[in-house]
Amino acid sequence: MSAGQTARERVRAELVREITEIARRQLATDGAAGLSLRAVAREMGMVSSAIYRYFPSRDDLLTALIIDGYNAVGEAVERADARAGADGAEHHGGRWLAVCRAVRDWALAHPHEYALLYGSPVPGYKAPDDTVAAALRDTLVMARIVSEAHAAGALDPAGPCPPPPPAIAEDMARARAMLPMDVPDDVMARAFTAWAALYGTVSFELFGQYNNVIEERTAYFDHTMTLMARLVGLRP
Repeated sequence: MSAGQTARERVRAELVREITEIARRQLATDGAAGLSLRAVAREMGMVSSAIYRYFPSRDDLLTALIIDGYNAVGEAVERADARAGADGAEHHGGRWLAVCRAVRDWALAHPHEYALLYGSPVPGYKAPDDTVAAALRDTLVMARIVSEAHAAGALDPAGPCPPPPPAIAEDMARARAMLPMDVPDDVMARAFTAWAALYGTVSFELFGQYNNVIEERTAYFDHTMTLMARLVGLRP
């Protein structure tokens, strides 16, 4: 019976994998708003009622795709940090640039999945708490780099910046509770600015805002991320 259950689990896992692969192809052709369980079932040669055994609703399928996407970005970032860390954990600036490049490389290789994660919200869909852990994987790596640099006394922020306003102190405390960052509010605010610049720069490239303006995009991206590293205080 145990072996039979294992076989059923393997069959189920394979069907779930096939469903999500077809759904990813739908993202490329119809966008997230056009994702349809019935269309997925038709492509699989499955009656539409059968697919609901695996994903009870379109939102459940979207959630699975979102979690898979966040995990894929997180894995890419973690691998990049591990490779860069082989040069020495104290090489914080090199680690920062490596993980930023990993985000961009993943986005360029998976534009439709990136758009699902960081593009326009899907009408009527609200991401459940199940997505949070996966969504934080890449952010946790960047937070760890900044926090470790601060603990090592290796942060040297570029130029004077105004102190963060008292109004955002509660926001910084909330972020500190979510992330492994034992840093002052001014470092936290700089790190958040750099994090937003990373995804803003990738999104501008991916969604066409740089068309006919920025042609040497890899060089521009590296320069921008180096500027952000300096803002936070990370040296290359």
